[in-house]
Amino acid sequence: MTHIITSVDGAVGTITIDRPQRFNSLDVETARDLRKAGLQFARDENIRAVVLRGANGVFCSGADLKYIKAGGDEDLNYLKPRGTRDAGAGAVFKQILEYIHSTISEIRRAPKPFIAAVDGVAAAGGFGLAMACDLVIASQRASFEWAYSKTGLTGAESSTFMLPRLIGLRRSFELLFLNPRLDATRALEMGLITAIYPEIDQVADLAGRLAAGPTEALGIAKELLNQAAGMDRLDYHLDRELENLAHIADGANFAEGIGAFFEKRVPQFGVK
Repeated sequence: MTHIITSVDGAVGTITIDRPQRFNSLDVETARDLRKAGLQFARDENIRAVVLRGANGVFCSGADLKYIKAGGDEDLNYLKPRGTRDAGAGAVFKQILEYIHSTISEIRRAPKPFIAAVDGVAAAGGFGLAMACDLVIASQRASFEWAYSKTGLTGAESSTFMLPRLIGLRRSFELLFLNPRLDATRALEMGLITAIYPEIDQVADLAGRLAAGPTEALGIAKELLNQAAGMDRLDYHLDRELENLAHIADGANFAEGIGAFFEKRVPQFGVK
């Protein structure tokens, strides 16, 4: 695995996204390796708690827009729509999201705690990955941003499913329409995260404490809470997120949004 690093310390597994040159964003290879690591740790009975983190002071900035703009990898066009010769932006997004959504599904089903250790930016898909974890621990320099609307996208990686359950409908619309960048303190006030730690490495102590706990009982209780929160509809909702984002990514709004992103200007949505 090139950009996903896994390590085990006792009964704690740690997954680190390590792609600093692209702000820990996910191309297809990285998303695929993330899914593999998540599945392995979720299903390994010797691993009793899992930490998901990013390297070099960034958690994850979501799907790699530079990779998407370039058209993805030619040898991974098996997910492109039938009858098309070249994969469009929607097809490349689909390649990536298939793996990220599968990872999120594993996190929610895993009979053990998953902890997001957010140091630096968690935006778009990185925001969604963090929100899908059971506990979210942030450093003082962490920030959280919906971000999809910046490039004219609809939201994915469980974000439109998790947000109303975490902070309610009204505040979810605030993040969607106004897209504030939340510092750790504001994220804690809103109920998006569990706690702020002075040093993010202190998450290891929390994970060790959880790994020493009654994992079977905690896993069953997690399943019960998932049922109470309607998590049985998560996979269906992830499919809807993927379908809608892939569709909108082939339209004019995303073309303008990604153009503005790389040209470092304000997008002109709706201007003919």
